[in-house]
Amino acid sequence: MPKRVDHEERKRHIAGALLRIAERQGLQHATMRSVAAEAGVSVRLVQYYFHTKDELLLTAIGHSAEQIGERVRARLLATGSPPPPREFITETLLAVLPTDPESVRITRTWAAFYSLVLAEPELTRLGAAHPDSLERLLANQLRLADRPDPERTAAGLLALTNGLASSILGRQHDADMAVSVLRHYLDLIFA
Repeated sequence: MPKRVDHEERKRHIAGALLRIAERQGLQHATMRSVAAEAGVSVRLVQYYFHTKDELLLTAIGHSAEQIGERVRARLLATGSPPPPREFITETLLAVLPTDPESVRITRTWAAFYSLVLAEPELTRLGAAHPDSLERLLANQLRLADRPDPERTAAGLLALTNGLASSILGRQHDADMAVSVLRHYLDLIFA
């Protein structure tokens, strides 16, 4: 009896290989051949599932966004159900900050994606939906908390969090300092 192949799992495995390369070397080093080698499959199999590198990038970025979503959900579940808006926003942004090995890995992957976008701006369309959905989520919570200008405030909070993430990766600040800065700005917003 032939072995049943879980095609979605295989695609996730191959996309995971791309993410590992992105974390270690940056996406500019990810070729179909290097992804195949990392995944332990043939180039032909990678091309069977992903006809272009853009398709592979889109799937991998989506997989990375799912990982962030899982981190956010886990933090929110740990607070009880449902957390008030300020706690919801705080826990969401803390889940995004690179404060542990898993979040450092995820943040490095996103940084690699953004570095690639600087060189190839047409790729912006591949990952734009994920930060936009996070921004909308934050804006909705700010609206529930009756904070002024929720869209602009959400954009600012996400930009601040991304900047703090970069400062952690670049070793300008440690995670404790970044968390302290984030909490300070949340205190200002919710004063």
